[in-house]
Amino acid sequence: MKKSWYMFNPGRLSRKDNTLYFYPISESGAEGQPRPLPIETVEDLFVFGSLDVNSALLVFLGQHHVPVHFFNYYEHYSGSFMPRDYLLAGKVQVEQTLCYHQAARRLMVARRILEGASFNMLKVLRYYENRERPELRPMIEAIEGYRASLSPATKVPELMGLEGNIRQTYYAGFDHILKDFQMGGRSKQPPKNEVNALVSLGNMICYGHCLKQIYHTQLNPTISFLHEPGARRYSLALDLAELFKPVLVDRLVFSMLNKREIQADDFRWDAGGCLLKPAAAQRFARALDEKLNETILHRTLNRQVSYKRLIRLECYKLIKHVLGDTEYLPFKVYW
Repeated sequence: MKKSWYMFNPGRLSRKDNTLYFYPISESGAEGQPRPLPIETVEDLFVFGSLDVNSALLVFLGQHHVPVHFFNYYEHYSGSFMPRDYLLAGKVQVEQTLCYHQAARRLMVARRILEGASFNMLKVLRYYENRERPELRPMIEAIEGYRASLSPATKVPELMGLEGNIRQTYYAGFDHILKDFQMGGRSKQPPKNEVNALVSLGNMICYGHCLKQIYHTQLNPTISFLHEPGARRYSLALDLAELFKPVLVDRLVFSMLNKREIQADDFRWDAGGCLLKPAAAQRFARALDEKLNETILHRTLNRQVSYKRLIRLECYKLIKHVLGDTEYLPFKVYW
């Protein structure tokens, strides 16, 4: 079974006899014993440490449709190596582009994405409100008020303004959910405290998984609806990540911190920012990967599907929408 590999330690990755080998490199520059990574087991690579690669390796990864996502020193997304598109369909590309260019169509999809994302945020807050967190009630009511303004919005920038207000209010609730840590508002590049460091890492991994699922469909990852397409970024993955971050990332952050699976000494402070130590980052990434592979009963399909599969299904719903087959309805958590 294929799986995601998360690489936090510096090293060299090379191909040998149709197998990947990772050679760890110590702080002194000494090369350690190689670790084999059979290509049949690799779904994608998330690279957080310094990694030496060459063009032959990238050609090999491309042949096996293995994406590689790179993150900088502060664990913020830097870019991806994406194999050549192999599921391109001209009709889907044309209709996706038209859906973006036609203001009314784009606005409808953008509004639906934000409706789904804000619904999932509310679901998280209500879960904890029902577990003796009555102080979350003002945040819940404020987000409900912002949601009421989604339908009257006539332009995507209005929706993005509402998205900013919703997310700021949502993040204000984190300090009432967490026991031993405080978020104190969202900060990134670099994160200013432990909670922001975890959220940033989780969001980047979620973004990478959304990008990977888009790659396995006929959608163009650079043409988005809520976020504005821009140079050198896969903005459709940002759209999809909005729906899944509250369920996959935020719930995991609360769980691991409140259960003390990650503690204060798992973080380090450097250059004005807070970062996870490699061992703790590995634990968090592993836990998020396990979450992605968990299954739930899909109400429509009436069978068990993983969270990873739910992201792919969201892509299929967008394809059907841009082709005019069915109206797009966003993922909303019901459990």
